[in-house]
Amino acid sequence: MSGVDPMVAGIRDDLAAALGQPDLTLASAARLTAGASRLTWMLETTSGTGKTEQFVLQRERVRGASMGRVALEAALLRTAGAGGVPVPEVVVADPEGECIDGGYVVTRRIDGETIARRILRDDEYATARSGFAAQAGRILAAIHALPTTDLPLPAAADPLALAEVMLDEAYDARPALEVGLRWLREHRPPSGPTTLVHGDFRLGNLIVGPDGIRAVLDWEIAHLGDPMEDLGWIASPAWRFRGPQPVGGMGAREAMWAAYEEAGGRHVDPDTARWWEICSTVRWGAMCLKQAHAHLSGAVSSVELALIGRRAAQCEHDLFAAVFPGDDPPAAPAAPPPDLYGRPSAAELVAAVREQLQSGDGSFRTRVAANALATVERELTAGGEPERLHRERLRSLGFADDAELAAAVRSGAAPLDENLLAAVRADVTQRIAVYEPGYGR
Repeated sequence: MSGVDPMVAGIRDDLAAALGQPDLTLASAARLTAGASRLTWMLETTSGTGKTEQFVLQRERVRGASMGRVALEAALLRTAGAGGVPVPEVVVADPEGECIDGGYVVTRRIDGETIARRILRDDEYATARSGFAAQAGRILAAIHALPTTDLPLPAAADPLALAEVMLDEAYDARPALEVGLRWLREHRPPSGPTTLVHGDFRLGNLIVGPDGIRAVLDWEIAHLGDPMEDLGWIASPAWRFRGPQPVGGMGAREAMWAAYEEAGGRHVDPDTARWWEICSTVRWGAMCLKQAHAHLSGAVSSVELALIGRRAAQCEHDLFAAVFPGDDPPAAPAAPPPDLYGRPSAAELVAAVREQLQSGDGSFRTRVAANALATVERELTAGGEPERLHRERLRSLGFADDAELAAAVRSGAAPLDENLLAAVRADVTQRIAVYEPGYGR
């Protein structure tokens, strides 16, 4: 079994039994991605007659850490498929996963694309782009109509409370996101009906072909909740990937809403949908920080997760653009040239390593590492002046640090007046300038 990752070689017997092919050969098992809680491989098998097939294996990182979720996800995929939702066929699932030391689900591979930039750019997906919003609306209506009686789904939870918990567990005080939570609490619409909610319906979790959406993936965080959550999530800025339209970067909200209602979904109130979009932005910011904490705490060693923490700056920028627009403050002055250490400066050394990585094999991990170094390079180049200005703004508001300010915003002790919003906006502008210059322009 050359080319087979030893972490998953033990899956052969279970897969052979599920397929009824005792002479099955596991020809290859290649790692695809490394998420916060799951690992993914592409499997290729050969039967005794020479027939080749491909499957996708998702395995929990730590055995037993999400046993119930593995069983639930397999049940969800089967229920969704029976209900007309395009999903991969489950071949075998084992929540205990003794054979590979982790609970797993194996599904048949569906041909198509999941990488957002290709779907948004390549000519072969032009037809898919033109009908994406309406198709997304129809699929979401089907998801929200699925029966849930026999599914052990988590009970509907307050999305704002969940965001607060994630922020607390990330140990990274962010006044901008607390401002967003405060606005959301003060403008909350009436609750809608409770249905199955996918929870992460977006590009990256959809297989798209030239004809449109072929499969909905990653049901890992499905739950009971307000169906408008899914409609807000797919239209939030984080999942537009710089595309020009709100829905997945390639479709209008109104087209999705109309198709959703036509397919049996509830009436969509535009103000309620906007609230859920903003809620999605704040929650994704909290999720970014929580994922970074998984790395910082030592639970998982991952440059990808570490860098995702900086992506919270995008969410802060999107939040202020949507709810508290204002003029961006002038850029901080450039750092003085190095003197004590001479050249190359720290930033120039980082740039040299980044350039070497960028000229390397082009693998996902290499690109992530290069992006992380680019962020470090910009922060070093900015020097200490942004931090000095940040501390000055905090002092002008009467707070010692971000933790004090964030706590005051959450408790309501700090008014969301012009001075506070201007100070927080200035911090957000500096963070996004370091993480992704030109974002939102």
